[in-house]
Amino acid sequence: MKEFSAELATVGRHFLIGLQKSAVLTEHDARLLRALQPAGIILFRENFTRDVPYEEWLPVYKKLIDDVRGCVQRESLLISIDHEGSPVFRPPAPITNFGPAAKWAPRSSEVGAAMGVELRSLGVNLNYAPVVDIHTNPANPVIGKRALGTDPQSVAQSARAFLAAIEREGVLGCPKHFPGHGDTSVDSHYDLPVVQRSLAELRRRELLPFAEMVRAGAKIIMSAHILYPDIDANFPATLSRFWLNDVLRGELGFQGVITTDDTGMGAVSALFSKPGAAMHALETGCDLIMMSAHWTDTNRIAGLAQDLLEALNRGELAADMFETSQLRISRLLEAAPAHPVLPLPESVLAAHDALRAQIAEF
Repeated sequence: MKEFSAELATVGRHFLIGLQKSAVLTEHDARLLRALQPAGIILFRENFTRDVPYEEWLPVYKKLIDDVRGCVQRESLLISIDHEGSPVFRPPAPITNFGPAAKWAPRSSEVGAAMGVELRSLGVNLNYAPVVDIHTNPANPVIGKRALGTDPQSVAQSARAFLAAIEREGVLGCPKHFPGHGDTSVDSHYDLPVVQRSLAELRRRELLPFAEMVRAGAKIIMSAHILYPDIDANFPATLSRFWLNDVLRGELGFQGVITTDDTGMGAVSALFSKPGAAMHALETGCDLIMMSAHWTDTNRIAGLAQDLLEALNRGELAADMFETSQLRISRLLEAAPAHPVLPLPESVLAAHDALRAQIAEF
C-alpha cells in the first residue's frame, strides 16, 4: 500500500473528508486523516449503526469520533454533517427528523435550537444548513421543499433565525448553495446545472438571502456547482473567481471561509480531476475543498493535496494568498467548539419530538 507524503499536512487543512460507508473508522480513512490532518470530516447515514437502540448505536458512533480525533491529534477539528430534516437527514432515532425546511420555516428558531442541542450531543460542531436557496422552479429536482421559502425576504428571515439559534447551541451553520440553487432544473449530484440568468436578476433575488447571512455573521458559506453562462461562461460558481472573490467577498463583504460543495459530485468531478484544480479553487477565493466517499474514491484528495503542495513549493500559488486562506480556516476552527459525544436525556428528546409533531400537523 502506497504511503502518503508527510508533507501533505502542509496543505491538508484545505480539505474536508467525507468518511467511507462504515460505522467504524476504516484503515483507508485513518491513513488519509493521519497524512493530511484535514480541517475536518463529514458524516453520512452509513456512519451510524442502523436498526439498533440509541444506547447501542451511540457508543459505536462515539468510538468512531474518538478514533477520528486520535488520527488527527488536533483539538480543533470540524465534525460536520448535512442535517436539514428529511430528505437530508443522517442519524438514526431518537435524533429528531423535523422534516423539510418548507414545513418548519415559521419556527426556524425553535428547530435550529433543537438541532443544535442534538448535533452537539453527537460531537458535531458544523452543520451544512440553512439552505438559503429560494424555491422558484417547480421542476427543481434537488431543492424544492428543502428551501425555507419561495421569496428572498421569507428565506432570509427564517435562515437568520435558524443560524442564530443553532450557533447559540455551539454548532456553526453553513448557509448554502451560493449563489443560489433554487432555480435549477438539473441535480448537480449528477450533472452540471446551467442557469440563464443575468447578474441583475440574481442581485434582485438569489443573492439577497446570502447578503443577509453575511450581515448575520455567518462564518462559512458553501458554493454551488452551477454554471451561469451570462455571468461566467467558463466556470461553475465553485471555481469562479468572479462569483467567489468579486461577488461573495467583494460585493457582499464576506470575510469567512468558503467551502465547495462535494467535489466528487457529477457536476464538477471531472474538473477536479485536472491538474491544478486545487490551486485554481484557492485562487478563486475558496478555502476548503470537500470530497466524500459517498460519491468518489477519497484517495483522490491525496492527489489534489500533492498537486497543491507542489504548486506552493514552486511558487505558482501565491504565498500571501495561501497564508490568508490558512488564517481564515484557523479562525473557523477556533470558532468551532469541541463537543463530547453524550446521550441526551429522554425529556429533551421528548420535547423535541413534541415540536416535530406540532410542525407535522401544519
